[in-house]
Parts: sequence; C-alpha cells; structure tokens
Amino acid sequence: MTITTTAQDIFRTAYENRYTWDSQFPGYRADLTLKQGDEVFQGQILVNADFSVEVTGFEDETVKESVYNQLRDIVTHRKLGNFEKSHGKNSFDFGEKDPTGAVEILVQGDAMGSNYKVRGQEICQVSRVMGPIGFTINTEESLKTESGYIAVRYNAIFRNPKTGELKGKRDFQETYEQIGGYYLPKSQVIDAIAEGGEKITTEFLFSQIELLGSP
Repeated sequence: MTITTTAQDIFRTAYENRYTWDSQFPGYRADLTLKQGDEVFQGQILVNADFSVEVTGFEDETVKESVYNQLRDIVTHRKLGNFEKSHGKNSFDFGEKDPTGAVEILVQGDAMGSNYKVRGQEICQVSRVMGPIGFTINTEESLKTESGYIAVRYNAIFRNPKTGELKGKRDFQETYEQIGGYYLPKSQVIDAIAEGGEKITTEFLFSQIELLGSP
C-alpha cells in the first residue's frame, strides 16, 4: 500500500512542531538591558498570560517603543496557533527541493503571498510580501526542545518585491532559558544592515526572569 504525503501534510507537521507556550502559560517578568553601540538603556518588561506586553523604566520613548515592538515579535512566535484557523482555506503544492534537502511549499489563498521551505519537520524559510516590502526569513539553527523547535539563529532579508532591490538585512542570534517548564528569552542580538549599508548591532539582555505567580 502506497501512502501519499501531501504538501499540506508536510507543512502542517512542521507548523505544529514549533515550540509554543501552552494554555497554562502564566506570563513572566524580567529586567532588560538594551545595548546599541556605546548606548546602554535599562528597564523592565512584563509578558502577561494573555500574551500582552508591558514595558516600563525606559525614559526614552523611542527606545521604549522599540523594545515593545521587538518583544511583541518574540512573543508572537510563542503563541499556540491553530492550523485550520490560519491555513484551512489555503491550498498547498510542492515546489523545488534545494541542495540541503529543504522542499519548497507553495501556498495559494494566503493574503500576504506567503511561501515556505520545510526541512525535516521544521519550517526553515518564510517568504512574504507586505505592501511595498518583500521579505524572506531563513532559519540557520534551531533549539530542539521536548515540545518542538525554536529558531535561534536566522536572518531576514528585505527587498523591493517589484525590482528585487535589497532594502536591508538583519541577522538574529537568540538564547533561551527554561524556567518553570517554559523556555523564555534570555538574549537576542541583532546585526542589521540598512539600505545605505550602515551596520548596527543591538543587544537585548534579559535578567531576573521569573514567571508570574512564582513564590
């Protein structure tokens, strides 16, 4: 008997293999040191059980907003997703297989024109177009946990979707610490190259991390 594995089967397995915080997630708090060049900023962050984010202690409003947006990005990837709700109306087809063994998953019906690559049971590439910017995220290394994988080294490449002109690139390196059964962000380093070639390194260093409700 021949068992046929569809493009949707492969994508769904990888999608559901992502590490996420479960329905019992209590939220957590931490101190945050932000470093960029010679500048150092310190404050506190709070991630509530409903995944809402609060940032306090930063006097510079621009820095506070930057921290808020970056933390929201981190938290969004830890949310438990529902495959049928997110992708149930889409159709999936196989594309090309690259030299690393990753297979391209072409999606029809996605509002942002998303396409993916899956290697093994992990999504290793996401390509999307959002308005005037197209971006591709490539995962280079992941942390294997007992409850799924977390991308810990990856890059994001931004281009003009019409001309292919490079608009910027960011390289990410992250570490996590397991606290009370949950993997929580310990650090994030972003090496960014702007459209004009300017290079900027930003470090987010979390400390005094504790789950809400901890004694």
